[in-house]
Amino acid sequence: MKLKQSLVLFIWATAAIVGLSSFTYLDGGYTIGDEAADINLKNVDGKMVSYGDYPDAKGFIVIFTCNTCPYAVASEDRIIALDKEFKSEGYPVIAINPNDPDVQPDDTFQLMQKKAKDKGFTFPYLYDESKTVYAQYGAKKTPHVYLLNKENGKNIVKYIGAIDDNVRNASGVKDRFLANAVNQLIKGKEVTVKETRAIGCSVKVKA
Repeated sequence: MKLKQSLVLFIWATAAIVGLSSFTYLDGGYTIGDEAADINLKNVDGKMVSYGDYPDAKGFIVIFTCNTCPYAVASEDRIIALDKEFKSEGYPVIAINPNDPDVQPDDTFQLMQKKAKDKGFTFPYLYDESKTVYAQYGAKKTPHVYLLNKENGKNIVKYIGAIDDNVRNASGVKDRFLANAVNQLIKGKEVTVKETRAIGCSVKVKA
C-alpha cells in the first residue's frame, strides 16, 4: 500500500516538475470581457465543430485538456459531470486538445478517439491541429477553462482558470469555481470570481 502511495506521489511530482520546466508562456490571449472568435476544429467523430453548430446555446464551457496529463485525467469525470449538469441549461462543454503529438506522442488524434470512447465523453473532444486556437485563447495548462456567455450574438469570456479548488482529488473539492460561475450566469447575475489560477501540465507544443 505504501509503495502504491509513493508511486502516485512520484507521478504527481514528476508531472508538476515537467509542467514547470516546459511551461509555454503566451503573450496576449483572451481576458475577461473579450469576445471569443468562433472555432472550426475536428471532433473525435471526424466532423468539424464550431460554436455556430449550437444555435440554442446560451454559452460554452471551453476546457483545454488532453489524454496524458495526470491533472487532466483526474478531471475527466468532473468534466463529464459538468456537461451533464449544464448542457440542458444551455452551457455545453467543448473540450479541446492543444498538445502536439510530436512532443507528446500519447496525444494523437487516434488516441483521443480511444479516450473519448473509453470514458464515454458526452461532449465534443476537438483536436487543435494547427495550434492556433489555444494560442488565441492564451491557454497554458491542461486543464484550462474558459467560460463563454452568449451576448447579442457574441461569445463573451466570463471566467478563466480552474474547474475547482482541488484538481487532484474530486472528493476534496470545497469551491466549484466554474460551476458557481455558470450558475450565476444562469440566474442572470454577474460572475463574482472571474479568474483563478489554472493548475495542470503545460501545453506541449514545439518551441
